[in-house]
Amino acid sequence: MISNSLKVALVQTDLYWKDKTANMAMLEEKLLNLQSGIDLIVLPEMFTTGFTMDAKEVAEPMNFTTTKWMKQIAAQTQAMITGSIVIEEKGNYYNRLLWVSPDGKVDFYDKRHLFRMADEDAHYEMGKERKVFEWKGWRIMPQICYDLRFPVWSRNKVKDGEMEYDIVLYVASWPSPRISAWDILLKARSVENLSHSIGVNRIGTDGNGISYSGHSAVYNFKGETLVFAETKEEISYVDLDLISLQEYRMKFPAWMDADGFDLSGF
Repeated sequence: MISNSLKVALVQTDLYWKDKTANMAMLEEKLLNLQSGIDLIVLPEMFTTGFTMDAKEVAEPMNFTTTKWMKQIAAQTQAMITGSIVIEEKGNYYNRLLWVSPDGKVDFYDKRHLFRMADEDAHYEMGKERKVFEWKGWRIMPQICYDLRFPVWSRNKVKDGEMEYDIVLYVASWPSPRISAWDILLKARSVENLSHSIGVNRIGTDGNGISYSGHSAVYNFKGETLVFAETKEEISYVDLDLISLQEYRMKFPAWMDADGFDLSGF
């Protein structure tokens, strides 16, 4: 089914430190009271645990507790739901974004750029594949937190005479001291890729004493602010319009002059 509009719920929330049960209970209460007609629910990075390097302690396999919980929420809300968790697979650990549809189908994206300043690269495996998911006629590229600093990885390439995606989406645990970079880069990704950009960041203070100040936001293809959450806990909503995006790309076809590049070496 193709829809010219996409209603998105951005869940900006504090998280219980390494307590999956508490986080899922807290989020379930929020999500079952959403506005009607939501198409896509976006949760933060590592939404069941907080951003932790204790991968072995908190990891779970695919299709286990959190995946099943996401399937339940997706079925009850009839919305796609996404956010990242810690996954163990064949002895390796991944900061993995799950993409769970109302019919129970699960896809995923593994974080490419691991935050070495927190030793994430020493505890998790690097993702090796760019993904573009489709939902209701929209093409959506998922990214995770530190990926935001690397525009080549998210560059909206031209395929078969059209742009690769319509939305670039970031789930994050982006600390307060660098929040200005988050604001700048999230807006830049929308402008340079002629797409909507969505970023969902957490708030609060984690078990390592790191503070997070939210600033979850949505920017349109011209870099105009559609939604901007400050620092409090809230769910923000936005209705995105596909026709206006397509019309702007025809009116201002900067994508036709983009430089070609190849990511096959990644």
